[in-house]
Amino acid sequence: MSTETLTKHHDAHAEHGHHDAGANKVFGFWIYLMSDCIIFATLFATFGVMVNSTAGGPAGKDIFELPFVLGETALLLLSSITYGFAVISMNKGSKGSVISWLMLTFLFGAGFIAMEIYEFHHLIMEGFGPQRSGFLSAFFTLVGTHGLHVTSGLIWMAVLMYQVSKRGLTPTNRTRILCLSLFWHFLDVVWICVFTIVYLMGAM
Repeated sequence: MSTETLTKHHDAHAEHGHHDAGANKVFGFWIYLMSDCIIFATLFATFGVMVNSTAGGPAGKDIFELPFVLGETALLLLSSITYGFAVISMNKGSKGSVISWLMLTFLFGAGFIAMEIYEFHHLIMEGFGPQRSGFLSAFFTLVGTHGLHVTSGLIWMAVLMYQVSKRGLTPTNRTRILCLSLFWHFLDVVWICVFTIVYLMGAM
């Protein structure tokens, strides 16, 4: 067997190994998301139990501003769309486009977090902090946990943009982009549930 044939065989074997490792990492990340589903399901259940425990304080309809929350929702949904374009650019092998779309996604996500921090600060300054009632405790815990997840995703995204800019679209970075895609879209789905169950139903 010639040296060239041996080299091609080695390269093919290495590429196959990278593919298997990447697939295993994505599968493992799906398992992590399932555990995260359990966490959020527990928080939603707790909120459902505590939603009427206002202790004489405000209910959702007294403090929620739907137009403001719609703005938050729009930012997060747009960030999910732009991340989708980042994955499309990755499949086309366009490193520059991937970074550009990730940067836009990051800005939308950061805007969402900024609006959430403003909302929390406003409620606390009005005397409607998490210690005011069981309802507000459950609300701050559920929405805050989602916000912490989004913040973690933004940190991950910033690191990923740096890695792609320095090393390019390597098999490892492609796997990371796919895992973050799963995480980011998962947070979008959770937020739609938060918007519907907490804000929309609470404002009625």
